[in-house]
Amino acid sequence: MDRSISALSRYATDLRFEDLPADAVHETKRRLVDTLGCFLGGFNAEPSRMARAIARRYIGNPPARILGTTEMSTPQEAAFANGVMMRYLDYNDVYFVQSTGHPSDTISAILAMADAVHADGRTVVTATALAYEPYCNLSEVLPRELGWDMCVYGVLAGAVGSAKILGLSEALMAQAISLAITPNLALEQTRIGELSIWKGGAAPNAARNAVFAALLAREGFTGPDEAIEGRWGLWHKVGRYNWAPFGGPGVPFRVTRTHLKNYPAVLHAQSPITAALKLYGQVPIEDIELVAIDSYWVANRYLDRNSPDWNPATRETADHSIPYLVATALIEGQVTEASFDQQHLDDPRLRSLIARTTIRETAEFTAIYPDGCPCRIEIVSKTGARKVASARYFKGHAKNPLSDGEVEAKFRRLANGLLEPQQTDAILSKLWRCEELADIADVLELFIVKRGDHV
Repeated sequence: MDRSISALSRYATDLRFEDLPADAVHETKRRLVDTLGCFLGGFNAEPSRMARAIARRYIGNPPARILGTTEMSTPQEAAFANGVMMRYLDYNDVYFVQSTGHPSDTISAILAMADAVHADGRTVVTATALAYEPYCNLSEVLPRELGWDMCVYGVLAGAVGSAKILGLSEALMAQAISLAITPNLALEQTRIGELSIWKGGAAPNAARNAVFAALLAREGFTGPDEAIEGRWGLWHKVGRYNWAPFGGPGVPFRVTRTHLKNYPAVLHAQSPITAALKLYGQVPIEDIELVAIDSYWVANRYLDRNSPDWNPATRETADHSIPYLVATALIEGQVTEASFDQQHLDDPRLRSLIARTTIRETAEFTAIYPDGCPCRIEIVSKTGARKVASARYFKGHAKNPLSDGEVEAKFRRLANGLLEPQQTDAILSKLWRCEELADIADVLELFIVKRGDHV
């Protein structure tokens, strides 16, 4: 195997739960709570029903559960269905340096594999913290301008986590990495233009393929020896890079440096929403002449006023549209998972305010990013009065983190109407001490939706 694969596979197989410092263990558990809350929030969505319909057609040996139901499937299809539910709200954690991604997208793969083999909680925590290392590492070195989607590092990281659950040797771990990366170079076009359901399906597909790669490796399937460094390997597509030091002595684990979301929207809208909410109610909506948003390079996405971002027709586009999200915050004083239904998409007040909105890049803010997501919003009234608010480290950012209580409150809100209160209490109790569980299924089996849609 090439040096990049060998270095990662060696690190992955050597890592033990005992190597994780207390902060890495705790932050991993916070992300499990957060991601499983996001799954509940997405349970009743139409794409979630579609994914469950596919998953229930297959029987695994061993099986893995379709979360929220009593039904089982293969580990691969469970990873996909559960991942669709986790990703639907675009509410799970995020990491950004050269490019942006959601490291917790690997959790659906890890939990499906762990469920199938009855892995204990320590193994799940270790595999999850481990998967964050290559995922975030690649985010640090691969420029998004090359046009490769975040799922490229998602499938690699998910395979590493899944292989760790299976306890694969270093040699088989290397094969899993090769079998994950070689056939799964996903395109950034997923996140351009009018966004489709696939925006929330791409990462679950990577999770499914990650599980499959690990299972193939376990059975003896082999992949190309130079999947990363070879003539036509990953380096050929994205440029040469070297792994930055992985988490360990003197190097913080990357799971401690990812960011949780306070609003169900794209990363780049977290600060604009924050700033807009500071301005809520200061100027009557009908009296607003202009909403001027200053941001970093992401503003260039909005140069074309004819793009779908200025006239979102789908939920997927709306939760990635800064003008839509800022207008929603200014009009309603909140942005929630209910902010993207058809009534909101068609709201003439929103459309009118979006038409009075501008967004531009400033050199100052582009120079600051990725040290926060700086944003300034100025509202100009019809009388010429001006109101200004700014944000940089949005609530949930690693430098302005959600407290454990806030993470738990997010989970409880997303569980409301789906789980009975005593279920929620029992689940949270087990998740916060999941490293003590002899079988991760002891908590996963509690996720049976009592009220809601099982279809």
